[in-house]
Amino acid sequence: MYSAATLRTDELTAEERTVYETLKPDRMPQHVAIIMDGNGRWAGHRSLKRFFGHQQGANSVQLVTETASRIGLPWLTLYAFSVENNLRRPRAEVNFLMRLLKSYLESNLQRMMDNNVRMKYIGHTHKLPAEVQEKMRWAEEATAGNTGTTLTLALNYSGRSELVDAFRGLAAEMQQKHLSAEHITEEDIHRHLYTAHMPDPDLLIRTSGEMRLSTCLLWQIAYTEIFFTERLWPDFRGIHLLEAIAEFQLRERRYGGLSEDCGEMEEG
Repeated sequence: MYSAATLRTDELTAEERTVYETLKPDRMPQHVAIIMDGNGRWAGHRSLKRFFGHQQGANSVQLVTETASRIGLPWLTLYAFSVENNLRRPRAEVNFLMRLLKSYLESNLQRMMDNNVRMKYIGHTHKLPAEVQEKMRWAEEATAGNTGTTLTLALNYSGRSELVDAFRGLAAEMQQKHLSAEHITEEDIHRHLYTAHMPDPDLLIRTSGEMRLSTCLLWQIAYTEIFFTERLWPDFRGIHLLEAIAEFQLRERRYGGLSEDCGEMEEG
């Protein structure tokens, strides 16, 4: 459950507050992950270049993050840039995205500080341009003391690459400790994931109407509730995060068990 000390619901818009007041405090998610999709289509629908869609999408990142911080959401992870994006998108677009990331961090640092947001990253960030890595470290170090929402950007990320890295790390550990494969547990794998320091997502949101996971947190979402929306990411706002949480609260999470109204099993 969220700590009342972390809540700043008085800063929600009237529209957001209306939805928030319908939520059950004891059923709030601890970790929400979002696959941000639809920037290019948003621009295309307006006969604009894709770059404008990415710029508007960056604005959505900040607005959604601020709403998350106001309701005391402990963890927010945004799938921002995949390994496949890096390999398959035109270099001009990739270069623009890197400049946009730098600009986002520079221009929004004070807002993150004001909202008590802490920055983290997962993915093959060491393969991003050096000047981008430097700006990322700068924002992470500047917000390290914040105690509110942890905003994790998945950059040059792939769930498959994460698992390969985890297995490599675990194999090296086992070799060093002279352990055999029979000793491997799920917890051992978890310790080597990029997300070992955070809980698994309770809710995964994907925008733009696409109904696939695109290698997002493949190990972690085994029992995550998934919410798909037709809304394109540049049009996604804090109220839509709250609406997704409201839908999440209507679901029964059984983790492989039975629901209370499924009846009893007779013997024989």
